[in-house]
Amino acid sequence: MSNNLLDVIGNTPVVEIKRLNKHKKVKIFAKLESANPGGSVKDRIAKYMIEKAEESGELTKKKIVLEATSGNTGIGLALLCALKGYKLRIVMPETMSLERRQILMAFGAELLLTEGCKGMPGAIEMANQLAADPKYFLINQFGNPNNPLAHYETTGKELLEQVKPLDMFIAGIGTGGTLMGVGRRLREESPRTKIVGVEPYPNHKIQGLRNLGEGYIPPIFDINILHEKVNVTDDDAYDTAKDLARIEGLFCGVSSGATVAEALRQAEDMKEGNIAVILADGGEKYLSTDLYTCPYRR
Repeated sequence: MSNNLLDVIGNTPVVEIKRLNKHKKVKIFAKLESANPGGSVKDRIAKYMIEKAEESGELTKKKIVLEATSGNTGIGLALLCALKGYKLRIVMPETMSLERRQILMAFGAELLLTEGCKGMPGAIEMANQLAADPKYFLINQFGNPNNPLAHYETTGKELLEQVKPLDMFIAGIGTGGTLMGVGRRLREESPRTKIVGVEPYPNHKIQGLRNLGEGYIPPIFDINILHEKVNVTDDDAYDTAKDLARIEGLFCGVSSGATVAEALRQAEDMKEGNIAVILADGGEKYLSTDLYTCPYRR
């Protein structure tokens, strides 16, 4: 039993993907970040970024917490702010799923929507403009060192304990926090592990991931942490996410489809070994999107 909801963030389970993976000498293990109380991997960074700001004195009850997000970080922050009594304003593109907006409002967050055609850069620009007002405390997940630190101290440590030996680690490129934090830990403690970052192609529809060539590279992102950067198509991401639900019983978001699609491809090139992949969130936030409204194609 836990006396505090924040204490159950992290230590998420790992399960083997068996039916989709046909290569029996290569095992694929999925870390289920939907098991966090806010439903995604972003609960980890929300906790770290809020609590580190409190410790430094930058964040007080007089401040309004402000952040630009495509959804999951906002939900993690909304959970934290509800528990701790902070006001929260979230800036996000209008193209993000209806479910994400509803969850944010359920936690009491105020939403400011930006033009969908401007994507996340447009939301980041608005948040930076608002942050000039001293009443705000801007989280700045894309440049906040406590984002990768959360994964260095928690996610990376957990994976090293859960998957032995760990031959390959695969995660999607979003803010870069998961890859940078886990990647640095693996570089230090498991140099045998190949670190693979997954990005979509330009003009993609994979919520939560970004193509680094589309104009904005997060300041916390260091390409040198990766051994390989690969592209995954929208179709592969969507189809694999649906496969995960229908074949493995894993109800997840489209970015998880992208990372597992790459894990399955990498497995074809390996003789044996263990691959760990991050399933960043569950599928509940995508029920109104093409992921679950379009017919199953397999």
